[in-house]
Amino acid sequence: MLRAVSLLLPALIPSWRFFDAIGPSPRVEYALLPAADAAPRPWREFRPRPAHLSLAAMLGRLVWNPRWNETLFLVSCAERLMDQPTAHSEDEIFRRIDADVGGAASQPWLCFRLVFLSREGDAITRDVLFQSEPRRRADVA
Repeated sequence: MLRAVSLLLPALIPSWRFFDAIGPSPRVEYALLPAADAAPRPWREFRPRPAHLSLAAMLGRLVWNPRWNETLFLVSCAERLMDQPTAHSEDEIFRRIDADVGGAASQPWLCFRLVFLSREGDAITRDVLFQSEPRRRADVA
């Protein structure tokens, strides 16, 4: 009986050894630009996490949370962009940001960057490891 429990326990309680490596998760930030050669400012975090969630909202998100699933897909695209850059990953990130941001006729250009946060002692450092070239928003969709 003890042997059966020892075989079943790893399936019930996952191990961190499941992952090859655990590293910082990329944050996606975007900037809307009036022209392709404009300085990308201000940078805005794409889909920032809420500061507080009610118990009802947390329980509801356990059952239905398509927006968070899409955000996890974007993180996956960002990680792939860092490991093995492809046009597909960059295109997907552009497409999702443009769809979320909505219309801003005075800002027809869009760019994004990937920011990694890491802790060094008591300080948190922000490293920008990727910044896209600006794209005309009409060409993104």
